[in-house]
Amino acid sequence: MPQLDISSYPSQLFWLCVCFFSLYLIMDKLILPKIADIIEQRQRKIDDYIDNAAEIKKKAEKSLEKYQNALAKATAEADKTLNRTQEELNTLIAQKQEELETRLKAKIAESEAEIRHSKEQALKEVQKMSETLALDIVGKLGLTDISAADIKTAMKKTGGKIR
Repeated sequence: MPQLDISSYPSQLFWLCVCFFSLYLIMDKLILPKIADIIEQRQRKIDDYIDNAAEIKKKAEKSLEKYQNALAKATAEADKTLNRTQEELNTLIAQKQEELETRLKAKIAESEAEIRHSKEQALKEVQKMSETLALDIVGKLGLTDISAADIKTAMKKTGGKIR
């Protein structure tokens, strides 16, 4: 094998050194600075993104705080409105109950008067029927000397009550 030939070692070492140092210089002067620059640019972009994210986070926190304040105000206003509406409804209910009670009392009084009137009419009818019945009974018993006027007088004295 030619690589193992000792007579070719100095030449191989020379070209090895030339190739190594030339590649080293190319890498050091051309390629590595570009790579370092690209890495630096990426780091700057990342830092910019982080800074932008921090600013956006601050804006979001401020927006959230504004939202929470607005929500608290809206909730407080809704509570006030609800309480006010509840009070108005309670007042309205109380008024309607009073009106209903007044109407019911009037209806009850009217019904009681009607019942009293009907009772009086019924009592008069019962009294007339009682007088007629008493007159018929007296007639059937053969007591002809008792008249309808006598029966009415007897009923008035007893107040229409049977003893």
